[in-house]
Amino acid sequence: MNIKDSPIMSQHTLHAESSPAVAPKTLRERALHAALFEIGGVLLVAPLLAWLMDHSLAMMGLMTVMISTVAMLWNMLYNALFDRLRKRFGFAMNLTIRILHAMGFEAGLILVVVPLAAWWLSISLLQAFLLDIGLLLMFLPYTLLFNWAYDTLRERLVERRLSRCEVL
Repeated sequence: MNIKDSPIMSQHTLHAESSPAVAPKTLRERALHAALFEIGGVLLVAPLLAWLMDHSLAMMGLMTVMISTVAMLWNMLYNALFDRLRKRFGFAMNLTIRILHAMGFEAGLILVVVPLAAWWLSISLLQAFLLDIGLLLMFLPYTLLFNWAYDTLRERLVERRLSRCEVL
């Protein structure tokens, strides 16, 4: 009996082929990912909020930077935990998983952003929650598209590095 035909080897091979390869991310890469995401978010949101809420760009810019800082820290923690789950259970990053990933991230962020926005803008928690829902509706597609693009580019870079190593 060939070792590849054995039940143990077949199960192992099947599992290995169906599990996505996830190259580990360093803390430095996680920080870069989070920083790029938040810079894009601030540039998108601050002018829009200043215009919609009739506040100065400086006031809304500072608020978005505060929220961005909280979000950046949450992003690194959330994605590290998510990557551990992905590695343990071996699921692919398909559209459904990406949507669930984005929704989970935003749900956790609401817990901190609502009180912060209420305090900064001197509005009620309900008003801050409604503001956050508006931001959530904007950030869900932004989160989905940003992470999809980042992961696609990262995968290409990792594959390119691996192919260079194989040539050597």
